[in-house]
Amino acid sequence: MIRKAKLSDAKTIQALINAFAARGLMLARPLSEIYENIRDYFVGVERGRVVAVAGLHFDWDDLAEVKSVAVQEGHQRRGLGRQLVAACLREGRALGVMRFFALTYVPDFFKRLGFRRIDRKLLPHKVWSECVKCPKFPDCDETALVLDVKKRAK
Repeated sequence: MIRKAKLSDAKTIQALINAFAARGLMLARPLSEIYENIRDYFVGVERGRVVAVAGLHFDWDDLAEVKSVAVQEGHQRRGLGRQLVAACLREGRALGVMRFFALTYVPDFFKRLGFRRIDRKLLPHKVWSECVKCPKFPDCDETALVLDVKKRAK
């Protein structure tokens, strides 16, 4: 089951994200940041436990980042990551987002979902406000991908 995160999920979300961050696969998140941005997150729940997470962070009037996609080992390859990203995209589209991006070490996952690779330098400067917190900044080795959404006919 995929649902919006609740405040009671914050510690589990942080543990999932930071487990991947400890392996150098994503940016670690302090618990305070998870609480402050809890509305950004969707979670995957199996047998009453949060086992996966993905975030949607709005950067501009028509641009949002799909971020912090993490699925607990033992629960991977069941479609949870794909479902979480789909939930992020649905919410973003409903709010008027026309372009989504991801910075990732797993570009093939996002390519299978319709994202295409771009040069990071083509992303607006606004998206880099979070990157300055990263220990790899300014030598980022993540792959940038975007997904452009077609406007709906009225």
